[in-house]
Parts: sequence; C-alpha cells; structure tokens
Amino acid sequence: MKGIILAGGHGTRLYPITLGVSKQMLPVYDKPMIYYPLSVLMLAGITEIQIIAAPQDVPGFQRLLGDGSRLGLRLSYAEQDKPRGIADAFLVGAEHIGDDAVALVLGDNLFHGPGFGEILRSSARDIDGCVLFGYPVGDPERYGVGEVDAVGRLLRLAEKPAAPRSNLAVTGLYFYDNDVVGIARGLRPSERGELEITDVNRTYLERGKAEFVQLGRGFVWLDTGTHDALTEAGQYVQILSRRQGVRIGCIEEIAWRMGYIDADTCHRLGLALSHSPYGRYLLEITTAEEKGE
Repeated sequence: MKGIILAGGHGTRLYPITLGVSKQMLPVYDKPMIYYPLSVLMLAGITEIQIIAAPQDVPGFQRLLGDGSRLGLRLSYAEQDKPRGIADAFLVGAEHIGDDAVALVLGDNLFHGPGFGEILRSSARDIDGCVLFGYPVGDPERYGVGEVDAVGRLLRLAEKPAAPRSNLAVTGLYFYDNDVVGIARGLRPSERGELEITDVNRTYLERGKAEFVQLGRGFVWLDTGTHDALTEAGQYVQILSRRQGVRIGCIEEIAWRMGYIDADTCHRLGLALSHSPYGRYLLEITTAEEKGE
C-alpha cells in the first residue's frame, strides 16, 4: 500500500499565520503539524509516501523531511497548484499509486488512541474497496457524516448535512483499493469546482465495498485547521508529554519501533536534535533500550 499526505490549500482559516508558511509546517506543541499524519501512515506499515503541497511549499517539506531515508522511508513530493478537492489527490498522485492500494490522510489531522497501530495495519491488509474511519462529534453538520445500522454497517453518507442522522464524522483518513484512481477520474466537479471525497466514498458504498471503522471511547481525532483547534491540539500533546511521558507523532521513535531503522540510527537522530527536549527524549529512550530498562 502506498501513502499520500494531502498538505495543499492556503490555510485561510488560520490567516494571517499562514500567509507566509504552509499550515502543515506550523507547530503542534513540539513538532511540525505534518509529523502527525506522517506518523499515522508509518504506524499503518506504509513506507512509500507522497506529500502533495502547493508549489511554493514543497521546498520547505523537502528541507524538513528529505527523501525519508533517514527514517527508512521513501518520500516523494508532488505539486497541486490550487485546491481542487480532496479526491484530486488521487489524480495528482496517480503515478505514485501505480497498481497499489493507497492510504490518504489529510495533513492537518491528528489521531491518537489505544491500539491504533494495530487497527491501521489490520484495516490495510488485503483491502477490497474502501475503509473509512468514523469518530463521534458534537457538531456533525460541519463534516461528512456516516449513518450505520445496529451492527455498525455503513448505510449512508452525507456531506455537511443540515439535519444529521448520525453524530459519526468521517475523519480525514481513508484507505482505498486501486480502483480509487479510476473513480476519481470519473467524478464531476462540485459547484465549487472540486472533486469531493464523499462522492468517491459513495461510489464504494453503492458497490457494497465501504467498510466503516468507528474510533470510539479512548480515541482522539483533531482537525488542527483553526486557531482554537491548533491551540487545543498543542495542549493535548503537551499534557500527554508532561504527565505520561508519551510523545505523539515522534516519527523517529515510530521508525525505530516499526523496524524501519535500528536503535543506533534513532540515537544518532536524537543527537542531531539534542539541544531540544524532543532530541533528548530520543536519546533517553534509545539509551534505556541499550541498558534493558
């Protein structure tokens, strides 16, 4: 399975902060926002990942992450000259996807919860159709919404409904088989001139190939696209770090724990960042591993 991070757009809800920098480069506590969606794909077992961004923002991501080899990844970059909807990512990234299945995650989404990595890896195995991830919210009218039956089977999808029939928002994480490229090519743009991801998902639902995984109690899903949400996400990450010693979205640690790099490599990456608490954390966990603590 290939991975795509959609990090395009202008971040207008965060103006004036994003007038000079990509939204996905803004800090969420101790690391750039894009580390969080990247960590999701890494936890899913995906190592070939393309980052899609506006032309002026691609060089910044390349400076930050390079070709991914230091993390045992293969990263590539593609330009989206203007926002054309989430589903446009499959057209921009068609060559990257090739004949494989694909996971798409939005660049401003943060996920955290118990056993999340295993849920991701299980959902990505032998995918036939699409897998959507639902999360209960208090304001479902702001999102794409999934309606399920008594056993959790997906019945309907609605995009920002005025009268939602469910409180289950469709999050910014999607798994698809290779048919998604052809489906995206056949979409009609919306009135806004965009290719809507809900139309892609409805196509799979009509084929009887849409699975809906509910992220319930104990999970956190945050869209960091507004000033308040960005602040709240940073506070959430900070609290977990200070009280539990848990660092969400630490891509070097995930690369090590997933076996993409070894402990020595992770330690060296920590040394390069050792003037920061983030770097010292990497040194601490690799040193503890060496001592068998």
